[in-house]
Amino acid sequence: MSMPAHAQDKLPADDRLIVALDVPNVVQGLEIAERIGDQVSFYKIGLGMLTGGGLALANELKQERGKRIFLDMKFFDIPATVEAAVRGIAQYNLDFLTVHGDPMVVQAAKQGAAGTGLKILGVTVLTSMDRADLDGAMIKPGDIAEIVTERAARAFEAGADGVIASPFEAAMIRALPNAAGRLIVTPGVRPAGSASNDQKRIATPTDAVRNGADHIVVGRPVWAAADPVAAARAIVADLAGR
Repeated sequence: MSMPAHAQDKLPADDRLIVALDVPNVVQGLEIAERIGDQVSFYKIGLGMLTGGGLALANELKQERGKRIFLDMKFFDIPATVEAAVRGIAQYNLDFLTVHGDPMVVQAAKQGAAGTGLKILGVTVLTSMDRADLDGAMIKPGDIAEIVTERAARAFEAGADGVIASPFEAAMIRALPNAAGRLIVTPGVRPAGSASNDQKRIATPTDAVRNGADHIVVGRPVWAAADPVAAARAIVADLAGR
């Protein structure tokens, strides 16, 4: 009896690939994770699933399935509230949590995560934004890559374990003196030929890693593919040569 195609060329999971479960609820998220199986070891659960059982899914995947979990909540509030919120999240023993990269927010988040293994990642500028969007939000003039890099430097100074930035800024951030030992996680990653969807500053997985990213976040090109396992495997195979 011949082996299934998936078994013949199976590669071990590479936790540089984080698959974003950008679906409405825990049922759909768990179905995707079960379908992909052990080809993916790291998942992102974001704000869109918060009211659909996101924390329950995070706990299920972490505690019962042995997956690493990136909780993408992008907290932004007064320091006391951020600290309390992060302290509550830290009890779930998850891996990554995002907050906005403003120094006072990062500092509060680090206090909330103290004594745990939860890594705090500061958001620089969303990958869905371009210069026109920054103008509309009254963000200071200047090149977007320079603004992202400056925000990353300030987040590191405030104690962030890493930052979120597009692949286009990863190399500039990696070159910062205080970037040593810090994580760079890049959304806005699309395998060659994939639709950009709502992302504006995008690159391929290999380009992102080449530019200094430690982890890449890929969502719809994996879980919405006709064969999510094959889509994930193709990215893992590509990363294997980097």
